[in-house]
Amino acid sequence: MGTPKALKFDADGRSWLRRGVSTLRNAGCSPVIVVLGARAADAAALLPPDSTDILVVESDWTKGMSKSLLAGLAAAQNLDAPAAVITLVDLPDLDVETISRAIGPTPVPSDTLRRAVFHGTPGHPVIIGRDHWPALIASLVGDSGANGYLRAHHADQVECSDLSTGRDVDYPQA
Repeated sequence: MGTPKALKFDADGRSWLRRGVSTLRNAGCSPVIVVLGARAADAAALLPPDSTDILVVESDWTKGMSKSLLAGLAAAQNLDAPAAVITLVDLPDLDVETISRAIGPTPVPSDTLRRAVFHGTPGHPVIIGRDHWPALIASLVGDSGANGYLRAHHADQVECSDLSTGRDVDYPQA
């Protein structure tokens, strides 16, 4: 992308990071754990100054997305939360409705394992109950996230293509 995705802005001038955090909050997720890597201080400055979110800086971010997911789950273990809602900063049309549908009925059971799918294609958000955290953490390596774990443990798939595209922006022209 030429720069960390957390430093990218929409056409309306809103940072992807701030938009993502705001969307999670509006869907009832609190606190929001933000994991930053490259240029973390610049990205952190984009968050509201009165933010109650938890900021985690992952210094090993170059070793792959598993490091970011591990850092986020480590921070979540200190919370009294039955599950974690995991998403990415580069999902331009992720909205409150998609997150809410993926979360499902509340309270969320600690054995929940669920992911949004878009026309049958897995995407985000992913909801991982606390009961799964130890095994997921043990399975994470390199530049892979929770995908293998979710497949192996038959995560519930929640179709969300009527709400958003699930499009993940990985290249500038996207």
